Amino acid sequence: MEDILYWTNHINNWVWGPPLLILVLFVGTYLTVVLKGVQFRHLWYAHKLAFTKHDSGAQGDISHFQALMIALAGTLGTGSIAGVATAITAGGLGSIFWMWVAALIGMATKYGEAILAIKYRKVDEHGQMNGGPMYYLERGVGSKVLAVLFAIFAAITAIGTGNMVQCNSVASALNEMFSVRPLWVGIGLVIATGLPLLGGVKSISKVASILVPAKVVVYFIGSLVIIAINYEKIPHAFQMIVGTAFTGQAAVGGFIGSSVMMAIQLGVSRGVFSNEAGLGSSPIAAAAARTSSPGRQALVSMSSVFITTGIACTLTALVIATTGVLGDVDADGNLLNGAALVVHAFDTVIPYGGFIVAISLISFAYSTILGWAYYGEKATEYLCGIRGVIPYRILYTLLVIPGAVLNLRLVWDFANIMNGLMAFPNLIGLILLARVIVAENNLLEDLIHNEKPRKKSKLRRKANA
Repeated sequence: MEDILYWTNHINNWVWGPPLLILVLFVGTYLTVVLKGVQFRHLWYAHKLAFTKHDSGAQGDISHFQALMIALAGTLGTGSIAGVATAITAGGLGSIFWMWVAALIGMATKYGEAILAIKYRKVDEHGQMNGGPMYYLERGVGSKVLAVLFAIFAAITAIGTGNMVQCNSVASALNEMFSVRPLWVGIGLVIATGLPLLGGVKSISKVASILVPAKVVVYFIGSLVIIAINYEKIPHAFQMIVGTAFTGQAAVGGFIGSSVMMAIQLGVSRGVFSNEAGLGSSPIAAAAARTSSPGRQALVSMSSVFITTGIACTLTALVIATTGVLGDVDADGNLLNGAALVVHAFDTVIPYGGFIVAISLISFAYSTILGWAYYGEKATEYLCGIRGVIPYRILYTLLVIPGAVLNLRLVWDFANIMNGLMAFPNLIGLILLARVIVAENNLLEDLIHNEKPRKKSKLRRKANA
């Protein structure tokens, strides 16, 4: 096992080395500039679109809200809990700063991805919308090779990132708290996963629309309570996050310390893991949305980055920082990491606080498993046609069990490797199609500008009445 872990870690460090880190940050920065900071100018409008009815008569399979819920089901998973904890354990609190940086510019990246997904989407033989990087790489860039590569990596990544990592984190938390064997956790998740997948995108979106808001409320309230109790430590926590981002963090307890490069690498990779900006997965859900304007749904998709990294990941980081659990070890002297570290942080402040983490992890992981199943099957459909969807669903469901019982480091390294490989062709496509993104953004700007006079005239009529 040690030899396998050595090689997966080596490959992971190579994939997420300077070339990919630079590419992720370059694409996000470039799109931020050419789109004139769209993520900052229209952030409020983006959230408003997500939670109001628009374009009910337009083409598409699901609403703006349901598309956002599927995207959040995929992104707001264990990466927001266990992923943040693993990043801090390996890269120190400074990794959170680089996670924020990746998220801020990543919002523009996700905006661009969603525009292209809707611009180049097509209807399959069952009348459902298909879209995502594989379609805009083929139909927009004109590269079948890049499209196929992305689809292959996406189908495999769904199994690693969306399936095995989620199961592993749940199994770890339940074993830590209730001594439940990972195998039994895996079997239970197999049954719970297989049923909704039979209903396709509409069934998945209905489950996500109920589960995502519920899990957000439970975890957010629990985290805010802990942070509020330790409110006097908040300034020091932010000081550590920002300060160690540029200096590295010294050893403390079982934590052996980290370098600046490690903080950047872990922050950016875990940031991309948590919000998927640049991976090209979320646009697959965006392509199914009912919308008359690619820019409208792109704004909704963009808002998921703010919710995932800006809020959820930040709450987890502050819980760990304000409770001072970094470097703590378990009963066997092993450094606490991943979900177990967050459970420990909650338990130090709230009696049985680990229950909140366990419940949140189960719901976060379950919704993520469903969201990524949709991404994986759409990638498979692109490669093999409709006939490949059912076999993929069966394989995806059965691989829940290995995910639950495998080594934590092995599962996370595998997921990170596949994330990186998937990101490369997608990011290349975004650069080559930047002019299309800008053109569609200009149409959206005109649309928003024309909406404002109508609102003002309505207000005048009400005032005169």
